[in-house]
Order: sequence, then structure tokens, then C-alpha cells
Amino acid sequence: MTLTQEIITISMCVLATVSTRALPFILFSSKRPTPKYIQYLGKALPGAVFAMLIVYCLKGVDVTQGSHGIPEAIAIAVTVVVHLIKRHMLISMAVGTACYMVLVQFIF
Repeated sequence: MTLTQEIITISMCVLATVSTRALPFILFSSKRPTPKYIQYLGKALPGAVFAMLIVYCLKGVDVTQGSHGIPEAIAIAVTVVVHLIKRHMLISMAVGTACYMVLVQFIF
């Protein structure tokens, strides 16, 4: 890429990032109530994203080879337990990921 193409590419990325960050604040001001469908999406999407993440992470697990999916099952159980205790999705995902990495790197 030439210097001009690099500048244009970076500028477009910055423009896209800034516009997507600012758009919700422009569309939904604090003076008007947030529409019901947006509130619904705010409640439904985190669980849906979490479910898609689980499917994506487990799609390549073969229970007939290697560690038979044991580290994955343990990490999922740890994630569920931490989520039931803490009720915070980011903490649950971080602890589950750390558990999985420790299991894969040092035990299995």
C-alpha cells in the first residue's frame, strides 16, 4: 500500500469507530426514554453472545481423541459456578478462560 492508501485506510477506520461509538448517543438522547426494543436487546443479547461463544469454542472438540474434552468441560463448569456466585459475565468468562488455559498448558 502506498502512503496515501494507508492514510485513507486509517482515516476510514477512525471514522467508522467514532461514528459507531457516537451514534447511540445521538439517536437516544437522555431527554427521551429508550425504546422498548432497545431495552429488550440490551437484556437478550449478552446471553445470546455468550451462547454463540460457547458453540464457537466447542465446535472443534473431539471427545474421541486427546483429552476427550475434559479441560473444556471443567472450564465450562468453573465458568457456570463463578457466574452463579458473582453474577458478572466478564468475571465468569475471564475465570473460565484462565482455568482452561491452566488446564491445557500445565495438566492436559
